[in-house]
Amino acid sequence: MESLDERPFPPGDYDVVLVGSGPGGLQTAYSLARTGIPRCAVISRDPAPGGMFRRFPVYQRLISWTKPDAPFERGTREYEWYDHNSLVGDEREHQALAPEFMDRTFDVPARPEMEAALVEFATRGDVRVRYGCEWLSTRREGEGFVLGTSDGEYRCRVCVFAIGVTEPWVAPIPGLEAAPHYVAANAPETYEGKSVFIVGKRNSGFELAQGLLPWARRIVLGSPRPVDTAMLAFSPLSIRYLSPYTEHVRGGTGSYVVDAAIERVERHANGYRIHASGTTWEGQLELEVDEVIAATGFRAPTLDLPTMGVAMVNDGRMPAQTPYWESVSVPGIYFAGNTTQASPGLRKHGATSSSGSVNGYRYNARVLARHIAEKHFGLGGERSLLNRDEVLPHLLGELAHAPELWTQKGYLARVVDIDGDGIRDEGIVPLADFVDRDDGDACAVAVEYDADGTVIPVVYLRRGGHLEEHHLPPHPLHRFGTDEHRQQLTACLAPILPRKAKASRL
Repeated sequence: MESLDERPFPPGDYDVVLVGSGPGGLQTAYSLARTGIPRCAVISRDPAPGGMFRRFPVYQRLISWTKPDAPFERGTREYEWYDHNSLVGDEREHQALAPEFMDRTFDVPARPEMEAALVEFATRGDVRVRYGCEWLSTRREGEGFVLGTSDGEYRCRVCVFAIGVTEPWVAPIPGLEAAPHYVAANAPETYEGKSVFIVGKRNSGFELAQGLLPWARRIVLGSPRPVDTAMLAFSPLSIRYLSPYTEHVRGGTGSYVVDAAIERVERHANGYRIHASGTTWEGQLELEVDEVIAATGFRAPTLDLPTMGVAMVNDGRMPAQTPYWESVSVPGIYFAGNTTQASPGLRKHGATSSSGSVNGYRYNARVLARHIAEKHFGLGGERSLLNRDEVLPHLLGELAHAPELWTQKGYLARVVDIDGDGIRDEGIVPLADFVDRDDGDACAVAVEYDADGTVIPVVYLRRGGHLEEHHLPPHPLHRFGTDEHRQQLTACLAPILPRKAKASRL
């Protein structure tokens, strides 16, 4: 390890302290460094960049895709929609790094490829981190906070925790504590010829089942709620892991997906006995299996944050957050990375955000950095003024190709404000914040799912204290710049657009 005098950000006083060096931490650190906040420290207990991707997924293949050759050139904003794994930079050499490391065996990177891309982003983007510095405690002091670490105390006005959702959480099922959690699963070949019961039917459960298909004699996935394939568009469950489910549906190769409440797990000399009761069917189930794996999820390692007042949600697994990812109960404490999935957004028709994945929270981090700079330090705030004739093509272009809107459907929006000084491009903002505000005339556009799971453009108009929502028509190729879309968006904007507005910079 490098000597202490060579490591950045020694203990002391800072404006912002960011904890974490996974993709969420790296993206937030990169973005904060470009806001003009003078003193930002980044600390991490890890020895190098990468966070969870230094170890997970356990079977080494991601589910988020990257298309090395796409309709748009690498490094362009439009290309980001085809690359769900790279962090986003402000300069070409910082962009689209994941495809540089992929061997194209699959259209999803292997874990080492993802880790290499994150290390490269930190190197090229000059993301400075004090590695080997573990966050241990938190307390309030005056108007700020003090973070106790293995290197000493850090004082700051604002804390950002990019700590991931990686601490194993085991459901309160009697006897399940005796079984290994997902994080402790063995190599697939160690399950050769065995009968395996996996508790849980989300991504981690199906990832395990997918990896075990060539090895295990029988695989059973069990949990109370059924897999609703009609809701896949709204769900974080990846279809890439659903081979065990398709085999179950076809009555095939010893794979079963069971809707059952697991009542208890008994360990005995030759394996385990599972006791369960049906949820979508009537009856009891008793299974003898060789191995049990608990794929019951994770929690954020929040340490003492709950004891100092940080409210928690999801069975106490994640911190409750505002639309701008600030603690709802302790102002000045923010969260980044996949912990931001606890800020749910509107969840129209049950659709979830992509904030649990790199492709979603990389954009949250950009918005968060700007928000912190403006709210707490009075920095930034510069907005471009648009001419009246520029608004329509600007918003149509965002609906067509903005990766923030396409990745974070119904969660992030492009906003234009209108007042006596002109028409301002407010950039990308959380949609939930826009619909809750009542501070003047404005328009937001977002890409969303309708009730049937069809992708549609949606226009929100705030006028005279009232909010209107307009759905524009879908298109089979998602082309939202047609004459019909242009005409309908023009009609939506007409009531709030002034006749003339001069372009300049504030």
